[in-house]
Amino acid sequence: MPVFDYKALNSRGEQASGIIDADSAADARNRLRKRGLFPTEVTESGEGDDLRSDVGASRFFHRIKASEVAIFTRQLATLLDSGLPLVRALTALIDQLERSSLKRVVIKVRDAVNSGLSFAEALKRYPRAFPPIYTNMVQAGEAAGALEVVMTRLADLSEKNVKMRNHIRSVLMYPILVACIGFGVIIFLLVKVVPTITSIFSETRQALPMPTVILLTVSDFMRNYWWALLPAVAGLYLIYYSWSRGKRGRAAVDRIKLRMPIFGQLLRKTAVARLSRTLGTLMSSGVPVLQALNIVRDTTGNRVISNAIQEVHDSVKEGESMALPLEASGVFPGMVVSMVDVGEETGALPEMLMKIADNYDDEVDNAVEGMTSVLEPIMIVLLAIIIGTIVIAMFVPLISIIGKLGQ
Repeated sequence: MPVFDYKALNSRGEQASGIIDADSAADARNRLRKRGLFPTEVTESGEGDDLRSDVGASRFFHRIKASEVAIFTRQLATLLDSGLPLVRALTALIDQLERSSLKRVVIKVRDAVNSGLSFAEALKRYPRAFPPIYTNMVQAGEAAGALEVVMTRLADLSEKNVKMRNHIRSVLMYPILVACIGFGVIIFLLVKVVPTITSIFSETRQALPMPTVILLTVSDFMRNYWWALLPAVAGLYLIYYSWSRGKRGRAAVDRIKLRMPIFGQLLRKTAVARLSRTLGTLMSSGVPVLQALNIVRDTTGNRVISNAIQEVHDSVKEGESMALPLEASGVFPGMVVSMVDVGEETGALPEMLMKIADNYDDEVDNAVEGMTSVLEPIMIVLLAIIIGTIVIAMFVPLISIIGKLGQ
């Protein structure tokens, strides 16, 4: 069924807009009138199909947030668990969703299910909204006749991932804000304050110490050639981007990330928590272990960890255990390897993976808090050193000038 954008007036004469699914523009106008709206403009929309594209502009303007998908999944799981059929549940959610790219996708998915496609096949048409882990779990749930159970697990997984991401962002917001303010103060000193004092030095014509000469050079460059910084930074970024997209470059960058002094442990623990929860959820939902490992491998976002998961996949394919390649990779902590080994021996690997995920969720929270407590004093000290160096470089010649004037 086509989707239409509309603009209308309500009974109080206020402007309203949104999207509506209808057989035609005339049908859309009739449906709007039944809602008590007076349509002023109704046009067919093709934005839902744009969400299949990976084109940059479409990807930016029609982005669907992970939080929106998590809320949709929880609501759908609740409706299905209450006994509502899938199509009716999707229709009910469409009426509740605000105008957004997700609403357009859900309308298309509902229509595809109505036309005979399975829910998983309909979702696979929109991989940017519903990644492979999502569609594979739905497919396993449909095959087992337990879609409502799988949707509940998916909702738990989505909410956990969103919560972890939001927590990390919120905690790091303060150090980032401090860094931005400090950078702004340094730029202000170099562009506005230093040139004012430079005129005093030029009048006295005395020899300046090396720190002051360097400071004046940097200040002149910032004032006169600031425009050159933009293409220089853009060029360096393009070189880095091109190199990091290659196979060797990507592996080197990911390896460096895991070995960074402060952020490395946080990235490692975050990856272990997400990987364990995803793999445990997939396996407990009925997805075959080899297929689950392939999905997890493609969603880690780190080439080093992906290679380690590939080794685990090959080992399992040959009938061996997961624990040995996990230990050989050197990526995963010893506790994770031991718990996976115990899970394989007891036949409770999915449950053990979920326990690992819960444990490392707490580890990530502690690591984030600890990293923030370390970063704040380090940043303050660095800013103090930089600003103090600028102040000293400016005032040492001034003190010399004042001393000569006093004599």
